[in-house]
Amino acid sequence: MSPSAELSHPVRARDRSRFATSRGAIWLAAACLVGAILAAYHNGFSAPFVFDDAAAISGNPTIRHLPALGEVLSPPRERGQTVGGRPLVNLSLATNYAFGGTDVRGYHVFNLVVHVLAALALFGIARRTFLQPALRGRFGDAATPLGFAIAVLWAVHPLLTESVTYIIQRAESLMGLFYLLTLYCFIRAASPDAAGFGDLALQDESAETPGRGQRVWLGLAFAACLCGMATKEVMATAPLLVLLYDRTFVARSWRAAWVQRKFFYFALGATWLLLGWLVLGAEHRGGTAGIGMGDSVWTYALTQTRAIALYLRLAFWPRPLVFDYGTEQIERFQDAWPFALAIGLALGAVIVALRRKPMLGFLGAWFFVILAPSSSIVPIPVQPVAEHRMYLPLVAIVALVVTGVYLLCRRGGWLALGGATLGSIVLTAARNEDYRDPPSIWADTVAKRPANARAQCFYGDVLAARGELNEALAHYDAAWRLDRASAAKGGRDIRDDILVNSGNVLRALGRDEEAVTRYTEALRIDPGLAAAHFNLGGVYLRTNRIPQAIEQFELTLKMDPDNAAAQDGLGSALLRAGRATEALAHYEAALRLDASAKAHQDLGMALLYIRRLPEAVEHLEQAIRLQPDSAQAHLLLGSALAAEDRKADAALHFRQALEIDPGNATARRALESLSGAPR
Repeated sequence: MSPSAELSHPVRARDRSRFATSRGAIWLAAACLVGAILAAYHNGFSAPFVFDDAAAISGNPTIRHLPALGEVLSPPRERGQTVGGRPLVNLSLATNYAFGGTDVRGYHVFNLVVHVLAALALFGIARRTFLQPALRGRFGDAATPLGFAIAVLWAVHPLLTESVTYIIQRAESLMGLFYLLTLYCFIRAASPDAAGFGDLALQDESAETPGRGQRVWLGLAFAACLCGMATKEVMATAPLLVLLYDRTFVARSWRAAWVQRKFFYFALGATWLLLGWLVLGAEHRGGTAGIGMGDSVWTYALTQTRAIALYLRLAFWPRPLVFDYGTEQIERFQDAWPFALAIGLALGAVIVALRRKPMLGFLGAWFFVILAPSSSIVPIPVQPVAEHRMYLPLVAIVALVVTGVYLLCRRGGWLALGGATLGSIVLTAARNEDYRDPPSIWADTVAKRPANARAQCFYGDVLAARGELNEALAHYDAAWRLDRASAAKGGRDIRDDILVNSGNVLRALGRDEEAVTRYTEALRIDPGLAAAHFNLGGVYLRTNRIPQAIEQFELTLKMDPDNAAAQDGLGSALLRAGRATEALAHYEAALRLDASAKAHQDLGMALLYIRRLPEAVEHLEQAIRLQPDSAQAHLLLGSALAAEDRKADAALHFRQALEIDPGNATARRALESLSGAPR
């Protein structure tokens, strides 16, 4: 080789390195990354609230007033409430509500922005990792395209759709953003350019790291970690993985990592105090997660071996994707041993790799450590399998695949990765179509998991809401059969929901006695079920079993004293029993709780009954202002005006009642009596 050739080689290498780390290439990659995410999720902005969204948003009073930060940062702790113990998730919902109420578009925009920022943070982490001294010689020239490939394949992977399109799963993606920011800020602090925003590959590693810049980045890492702890419990693993990253890529030994940054790790560890306080305050996720919360540690651990195997398969072949996998558990080791063996071998390989191939071991540890809080031995019996748990663990699999393809195929590998990206965009957009409305997502779930009693029940709910009562009843009955079979095997029991909801449909179909049977069975399972007492009271009131109706409404109010509908129902039952004074008190209570047209109408009716006519007229007029098309309100107001001898005004309201309901015989007779015509 000639001297000139020897001299030219370092120049070409330096040029390639500069290209790989130039600001232009970085900005172009970031722009393409954002564009790919928008292409994958362009059709997800109108997806409605589903499943836990209702309780966390529509039924969450703590997000109604953003300035009341004390209330916003103290989310509900009721059983199964997704925002319980997660104040920053609740704050994000309150922010959406302040600017757009319950318009779903704002919530989806927020979710997508979080996902974009997480992808950009991952791009920065991957790119800077390839530029670490241990990897720069082999990957430095391709650091930016490799970082981009990892970030974009992760960001558009169909398996992440649930974490982005399902609104309340922003708990996962927002935590993921803080997790990635914690690691990114640490990497910046440990880089030679910690004082500013220069390019790592162009810095002199022998230069002294400015202390002030390092402290700023470490402070930002601590803040991101603290925010993550206030977002979701999986963040508990972040300090451990930051330390492992330090040992693997930066300090290159546990001792060096600890000696150089022990105060930083003390600070990260201190964030566990906040997490512990939030978990205890939320009563272990409202009693839905934690040791002793329903399922045994052994049963849950066996189930998670199958769950992790499923997650790995979906990472490589994301079909079929399922919104809700139900509560089915593995109880016998003989049913889980193939999964347990595979997972055990994988864990063993990771442990060996951490010693012999630490960089490869880091990816394995990333996968298993992040999954550990939800997919190990701590039971989450209401949802043992969930795709959103792969939001961060998927990073390790994508990074391994991208790096492997690059090493094996080089130029041809980029074409394969490009094709995989385009295919993922298409599949993610197609999966978003399943979220277009509640019936579609539950129909898809039932089709894929027909033995899922909860899915059958919720599909029945959405069909009932659309008025498809017979179809809804068929799915409720299927859910009831499946759930009874599950309960007989020791599985979890959701029969109270199925029975109450199916009773409501039977009641709407006029099959009152069958509805009574369902409500009674629900109360046998759970005597404290206020909804069953209330609905049973409604059936008794409609079938004129007044003493039984009074008893059921009173039981409802003992359990739920702020139930306006129960106050109104009890008022109606007492009025029919001739206890008008008592009825009046309950109608007034209903009005205080909910100043609706019905509340004014029923109070006006009671006042009319006891001949307090001016007050009756006042409330009935207010009922009509709130609901002008209520024939009953016009009829009652006409009766009150007639009793005051205001016949012309009374006749006007009787006529309006007939215009709204031409078949209203009571209004017709009342009008005829005013005109003196024979009945």
